[in-house]
Amino acid sequence: MAPNIYDSTHANQNLTAGDPPQPHEKDFSNGSHLNGEMDEHQALNRIRTAGSISISPELFEKLYLSPQNKVSGDLRKTFGNPTPIALVGFLLSLTPLSCDLMGWRGAGGSGAAGTATYIYFGGMLMVLGAIGEWFLGNTFPAVVFSSFGAFWFGFAGTLMPFYNAWGAYATDPTKPGEGLATVGFNASFAFFQLWMGVLCLVYLVCALRTNLVFVGIFATLVPAFGCLAGAYWHLAQGNAVFAGKLIVAGGALTFITDLLGWWIFAAIMLAALDFPFQIPVGDLSQFIKGASERAKEKEQYSV
Repeated sequence: MAPNIYDSTHANQNLTAGDPPQPHEKDFSNGSHLNGEMDEHQALNRIRTAGSISISPELFEKLYLSPQNKVSGDLRKTFGNPTPIALVGFLLSLTPLSCDLMGWRGAGGSGAAGTATYIYFGGMLMVLGAIGEWFLGNTFPAVVFSSFGAFWFGFAGTLMPFYNAWGAYATDPTKPGEGLATVGFNASFAFFQLWMGVLCLVYLVCALRTNLVFVGIFATLVPAFGCLAGAYWHLAQGNAVFAGKLIVAGGALTFITDLLGWWIFAAIMLAALDFPFQIPVGDLSQFIKGASERAKEKEQYSV
């Protein structure tokens, strides 16, 4: 069952005073509904029947990578969590690409071997996850996942001969292969990497209201895209040696991104399956309070 969110007053209607909190995925920190005549299983069924299951803001943020929000309807109760679906697509695309960029075990070719992976894992799964987040009212992860899904589709398309991205810069169309990867292509493709870095910078600022791991992901992606943009510009100028170093640096930075992504993916899956232990992600949702929360506090103080 997907986690649900309800108003705290509704969730506290049938609490028994003095009950200790229960460390479940569904947050019972305000009371466990247990008494001397009811075991935990019966209590949980009663809570589900009453429709009063709630989760803490910290757990909500871990599951959805977004501060807790209120939306109309019960879609979170009806559908599963789409966040890990998008993360799988991201990780199974970027992790091999990072290894390619660093040239591990002779890998290379700008990650061309993973073209189909970028389409069916990176593009398709991330867009599907973004649509799921959009239906649930989680705007931030929906925008992040959709933009990166489009990135993977675009990156794969650039590597496919069908789109003729490289061939369009050939000096002599009658001689296939001559003039490919010339100044024009490298100088132009660098701008795509540059503005992806700018986009990740915006995401970095927004992620300051989520958790440390998510912040770390964008904090490494920003310089990674900067290194890749610089690499293409140096290739355009003929500085192949220095461009190679920048590509390796970009791969190393994205590999750190991968490690952080695998960490948060594991944390979400463990929380979703109500494991008896959890992986911390460094919740930040309470450190930077939202504008609506600040306005509410100001209103309370003024009364």
